[in-house]
Amino acid sequence: MDDRAVDEKFVKMTTAPVRGLVLSLAVPTTAIMLISALYNMADTFFVGSLGTSATAGVGVSFPLMAIIQAMGFFFGQGAGNYVSRQLGAQQLDKASRMAATGFFSSLAAGALLTATGILGIGGLAKALGATDTILPYAKEYLFFILLAAPFMTGSLTLNSLLRFQGSAFYGMVGMISGAVANIVLDPIFIYYLGMGVGGAALATMISQFIGFCLLLAGCGRKGAIRIRVSDFSPMLPLYKEMARGGIPSLFRQGLASVATVCTNRLAGSYGDAAIAAMSIVTRVVMFANSAMLGLGQGFQPVCGFNYGAKRYDRVKEAFWFCVKFSVLGLMAFCALAWVFAPEVIAVFRADDAEVIRIGAFSLRLQFLAAPLMGWVIINNMLFQTTGKSLSASILAIARQGLFLLPLLFAMSRALGLLGIQISQPLADVVTFALSIPLHVRFMREMGSGKASAATDDLSLHVH
Repeated sequence: MDDRAVDEKFVKMTTAPVRGLVLSLAVPTTAIMLISALYNMADTFFVGSLGTSATAGVGVSFPLMAIIQAMGFFFGQGAGNYVSRQLGAQQLDKASRMAATGFFSSLAAGALLTATGILGIGGLAKALGATDTILPYAKEYLFFILLAAPFMTGSLTLNSLLRFQGSAFYGMVGMISGAVANIVLDPIFIYYLGMGVGGAALATMISQFIGFCLLLAGCGRKGAIRIRVSDFSPMLPLYKEMARGGIPSLFRQGLASVATVCTNRLAGSYGDAAIAAMSIVTRVVMFANSAMLGLGQGFQPVCGFNYGAKRYDRVKEAFWFCVKFSVLGLMAFCALAWVFAPEVIAVFRADDAEVIRIGAFSLRLQFLAAPLMGWVIINNMLFQTTGKSLSASILAIARQGLFLLPLLFAMSRALGLLGIQISQPLADVVTFALSIPLHVRFMREMGSGKASAATDDLSLHVH
């Protein structure tokens, strides 16, 4: 990206009508999130025909994928938030160094996870909640997912970097191409080649590599920052700034992984059907949240550019537009899911009445409080993009860590399986309540002109 491209993007981000700008960026990011959620669900769908234990084997592997995503989001969001603010301030050199450092660091982190995970794959599977009947399927699936870890972390980082530059279209092409490849390859490897659960994971690994290559090519297109080894600057000031923007995502995804492990282990007391049902519900709820995350990710570059340019009026306008859109969208989705909950679960395990019974009831309970997450997600994006890492981290920790984990253990002891099922909606309600004072405080600071202080204290003199 040259200086002329920076100027053109700056003018667009700080002068174009806010609603149209957010929607133009949100359409590709929402498509990315929905397709990614679909291809996370694809393995569960195709493996479902192999039996309840196989379905549960994929389900208990999901927390590892959440950890990989947490690492990718940490580097991608951490670097991307800073990149968008620096582009808004028209500082291309700083943005380029951060982009390269975030990308190559994410590859290294993914490779480290591959090595350590494969060495202890049996213990890892048990730690994730695999029972003796589930263990063989979980180990088979985890092996290929671990091999794919560097491509997964790298893809997520590249996608975030493209999105924060306002080049979400290239990110969409890369992510959707990988998703389509996974959906096509799943039945070939699972059924035609007879690879079973391992085939589903191999399909995921190959599709992740395809998406990675396309995303890397997208960073070489006009209007996007090129990823160059010469810009890689593994220096403490860069990592501090990366942590400021990335820790909330790390907490959010990392705690989601921990919460899923705890849910699987607690549900395991009620049989493989309970684990399979809760795993399916987790994937379906993630699909609904993915649309809201896509909208929030469309909001982030608009927020970052205008915050860096001190156009706080446009930040507020974009925020309220996204909140209204997301809450209304979730209400409509939840109404449909409530009515058709048994049919939704049956898509994955049509021949297991117990999975359908447990899953349909759990899905309905989860969607009772889901519309509140529209407000929570957009606030979290607001805090994270503007460098308010403490507020963003508190909100990220709250839902899956501060509230859900204690509720899971307390409610499961008091109410058994029902306690596990109602813990997430209760955590969502309390998280919503917590987000209100954090939002009020930020808006007051931004109105007084103090909000930018947190993002102006690090000059990053890196040469």
